[in-house]
Amino acid sequence: MHLTDHLTQITNVLVIGCGGAGLRSAIEIKKAGLDVCILGKRPKSDAHTVLAAGGINAALGNLDKEDSWEQHFIDTYLEGYGIGDPLKVEIMAKESPSLVKEIDQWGANFAKLKNGELDQRFFGAHKYRRTCYSGDYTGLSILKTLLKKSDELNIPIHDNQYVTELLIRENTCFGAMSFNLSSSERTVHLSDAVILCTGGHTRLWKKSSSRKNENTGDGYYLALKAGCKLIDMEMVQFHPSGMVLPEEIEGTLVTEAVRGEGGKLINNKGERFMKNYDPKRMELSTRDKVAIANYKEIIEGRGTKNGGVFLDISHKSKEFIIEKLPSIYRQFLEAQMLDISKSPMEVAPTAHYSMGGILVNPENLSTSVEGLFAAGEVAGGLHGANRLGGNSLAEIIIFGKRAGISSSKYSKKIYQQVRSTSTISLAHENINKFIKNGNELVRPLQHELRLIMWKYCGVIKNETLLLEGLSKIESIETKLKNIDVRIDKYNCEDLALIFDLQSSLVSAKATIISALERKESRGAHQRSDFPILDSAGQFNCLVSMDENSNLKISKVPLKDLNEKLKKIIANSTVDEDIRNKLLE
Repeated sequence: MHLTDHLTQITNVLVIGCGGAGLRSAIEIKKAGLDVCILGKRPKSDAHTVLAAGGINAALGNLDKEDSWEQHFIDTYLEGYGIGDPLKVEIMAKESPSLVKEIDQWGANFAKLKNGELDQRFFGAHKYRRTCYSGDYTGLSILKTLLKKSDELNIPIHDNQYVTELLIRENTCFGAMSFNLSSSERTVHLSDAVILCTGGHTRLWKKSSSRKNENTGDGYYLALKAGCKLIDMEMVQFHPSGMVLPEEIEGTLVTEAVRGEGGKLINNKGERFMKNYDPKRMELSTRDKVAIANYKEIIEGRGTKNGGVFLDISHKSKEFIIEKLPSIYRQFLEAQMLDISKSPMEVAPTAHYSMGGILVNPENLSTSVEGLFAAGEVAGGLHGANRLGGNSLAEIIIFGKRAGISSSKYSKKIYQQVRSTSTISLAHENINKFIKNGNELVRPLQHELRLIMWKYCGVIKNETLLLEGLSKIESIETKLKNIDVRIDKYNCEDLALIFDLQSSLVSAKATIISALERKESRGAHQRSDFPILDSAGQFNCLVSMDENSNLKISKVPLKDLNEKLKKIIANSTVDEDIRNKLLE
């Protein structure tokens, strides 16, 4: 195969990413009567969505009649420390009830009450029970349902494709370049619109709930190169409970459903230590507070010998645990031969969710590039400085649907699409430049980057650590030109890995320069040199890329609350310290 050969595929809308957001957007596009194609680099039945285990939020009021979309808005916006986009939060809170019911009717089969309504469990920092669930495998249930619906609509899903470049001409996106991960065959995908649904970048940390070769930040890199901005990249959520053993699966998620169903956190002194951090909400405090509590217990010497704390659900019956937490029960039996109905688990904080992401219009999910949209974890604006558990699955179906609708409308109004052979040629060149013999290997550099991010940009950071981490990342960048990349017709893993690494390095730098810019502690962003929530921190950080591929950081004012939302918040009783700080 010549290094400029490619197949050509034409569709109305191209969706990059075969997780929940990508599938939900494609379903809406197909329902609008348009052609749509989905590209994914992971097997379609094993997208990152399957790791969202505990549940999906909707203010249905099935158990707590007082619940409402207004209260869901309050919980999400205030616990995000007021830097989320209020319109995006409002949209989610209002639309989640109908879409959660819809996907249950499509086959997600959420747990039901005796009266047939959806059961709802507590999740951290929600005032009421609003998290609907399928055991502790809700994400898998939703993904299978969306795949079944996509199959019924005959939506093509190519789940062995690595997208290397968005095709841009005059600030307009007209498709993407990809290669087949098995054969290395290249395809130019021409389309009226593109939707990025590629997930986040939490695999960049040593302890991560993401798996190998996923969540490496490739969507962020594609967007920056195309001309988009990233927002709030410093806001990376560390989930309080990741597995600590065995080492090869260190960081694997232990769902918040364990705490939602009554799990207790205990240190090596036998103390239920959350009483010292949030005596009112205890284990059902916000994720940032529980993660910081776990982290401090460990580094201050009150952790387990394996560097964790204990999470104990053994006071519940075995039958209850197997009904409510079947996956976690099996997970510990298979990994550690541990029966959690008899013994506590050991857990520690793990990099879990990218709360920042591509800057989008909250209503139609458009970016600053014409014809380019983004939905799901890759898009920023919803979670602010702290994501509430259960909101991510709501996010993918709500904003996936909206991205599908808006990209369809965009496609239908186009009479003539721009194309550029020079842009396609450059996309080939950007692949070809990496295919050569060298004396560096990608895997060791990926491992080095993960260690750097955990040590220098972890749960708690400071200026000295961040600057040192940035310097070390830049030293890895100098090795990119000397990496050994070989491909043949049966395997091109090296090529995928170097693109992953390139994306990861850019995403890591965007995270660190944003963390340096925010000189305060707010939610998931904790700095030991600026330990206080500062009212001067009422801004969003934006990252852009210039023509020389250098990253630029800027601060922009927060989006205003409308009068109705201001009144809702002013009358709330949730986390009054945060509320008062935000309303100063």
